[in-house]
Amino acid sequence: MAALCRDCLAEIPAVRRCPNCGSPRVLSHPELFDLTIAHMDCDAFYASVEKRDDPTLNGKPVIIGGGRRGVVSTACYVARIRGVRSAMPMFQALKLCPEAVIIKPRMSAYVEASRAIRAMMEDLTPAIEPLSLDEAFLDMSGTARLHGAPPAVMLARLVRRMKDELGLTGSIGLSHNKFLAKVASDLDKPHGFSVIGAAETSEFLRDKPVRMIWGVGAATQTSLDKAGIRTFSDLLRWEKIDLIARFGGMGERLWHLARGQDRRRVSSHEPVKSISKETTFNDDTSDPEILDGHLWRLSEQVSDRAKAKDLAGRIVTLKLKRSDFTQLTRRVSLHDPTQLADRIYRHARALFDQLNDPGPYRLIGCGISDLSTSEGADLAGDLLDPDAQKRSKAERATDAIRTRYGSKSILKGRSLR
Repeated sequence: MAALCRDCLAEIPAVRRCPNCGSPRVLSHPELFDLTIAHMDCDAFYASVEKRDDPTLNGKPVIIGGGRRGVVSTACYVARIRGVRSAMPMFQALKLCPEAVIIKPRMSAYVEASRAIRAMMEDLTPAIEPLSLDEAFLDMSGTARLHGAPPAVMLARLVRRMKDELGLTGSIGLSHNKFLAKVASDLDKPHGFSVIGAAETSEFLRDKPVRMIWGVGAATQTSLDKAGIRTFSDLLRWEKIDLIARFGGMGERLWHLARGQDRRRVSSHEPVKSISKETTFNDDTSDPEILDGHLWRLSEQVSDRAKAKDLAGRIVTLKLKRSDFTQLTRRVSLHDPTQLADRIYRHARALFDQLNDPGPYRLIGCGISDLSTSEGADLAGDLLDPDAQKRSKAERATDAIRTRYGSKSILKGRSLR
C-alpha cells in the first residue's frame, strides 16, 4: 500500500512511523498516488491570522465578528470546542464562551494571506477554483511529470510550506471528484489530510448523513426529512425520476451524489453569480428613515462592486431579518440588467414598501443576480419614469467625480440618514 510521510514528504511503505524521520504522521491509502482532485481548506482562517499576528492570543478562544448584535464570521478551535460556530448570533456565542476575545474582521490582512496561499497553489497547478479566501479546489491531473512527484506529495508540501512561510495551517481532501474531495477535507481538521478513493466510495457514503452534501442547508434538510431521506442509503432507494419529481433539479444532483458521482470540472473561471451587501443593526429598528438610509448605502455598495467587475444584474433582491430571526426575501426581475445604484435602490425600496410589515428588523440587505456583462445595461430607460435617464447620467457623472477626487467627495442626502 502506498504511504507518505507528511513531515519529511518521503514515499514510504505503510508503517506506523516514518523510517526516515520517525514522524507518526504517515498517510497510507491504496489510491494515494493516483488521485488528482483536491480541496484545500485553511483551518479557522481569520482567527488563525489574528493569532499569528498577535501571539498573546495563543491558547485563548478567539471569535471574529461584529458587536453583540452581529454574527460570528469564524472562531478558533478553542472557541469551537465550546460550541461556537460560524453564522451564530454573537450574543449566543458569548453565552457559550463568555471569556472569548472578540475581534472585528481585518479583511486586508486576510486578503494578503489568501493571495500568498494562492501564489503557492499556482506553483502546483493552473487549475485552481477558489471558493472563498480560505478554500479552493485544485486539479492536479498531469502535474506528476512536471514536479517529479505525485499530487499527494505536492499537496503535503503545500500545507507544510503554508505553515513554515505563513504560519497558517490547512487541511487537504484528496479524491476522484470535487464532491468527495470537499467531504474529505473536513474529515480530519485541523491540519489534516484525508483520502477517499474510487473503490471505497459506495461503502464510505452508505451510512453518512445527507447534510454532508455541500449546499444542503436547513430548508433542504427539512424537505429531505419529510421525504424520509436522512442518509445516503435512504437516497439510494429512490429512482432518479422520483427524486426529480419531488425536488426538481436538486433531485437529479442528489441521485448522482448518492452514488459518489460528480462530473463538475475544477474551473478557474467560475462566474460570479450574485452581488449583495447587508448590515446588522446594533438595535432593532422600525424607523423608515433609518431603513431607507441603509438601503441606499447598500445599493451604492452593490452598484460599486458591479461597476468594478463590469457586471449588471437582471434581478434585484431585498433581504430583511426580523428581531425573532425570521427572514423575509423578495425579488423582482427587470426588463434589462442594471448596475446603477439608483435603479437598485428604487426597486429594492418598492419591494420594501410592498411588504406591509412593520418590523422591527435587525438586518437589511439587497443585491443583484442573473448577472451579465454591463454592455447593454441601463439603456432602455423607463416610460413610466421620464427622469430615469437624467438620474442615470447624474450617477455616471458622480462616479467620475469620485474616481478623481475620492469616494466621499460627493454624497446624496439620503446616505446621511
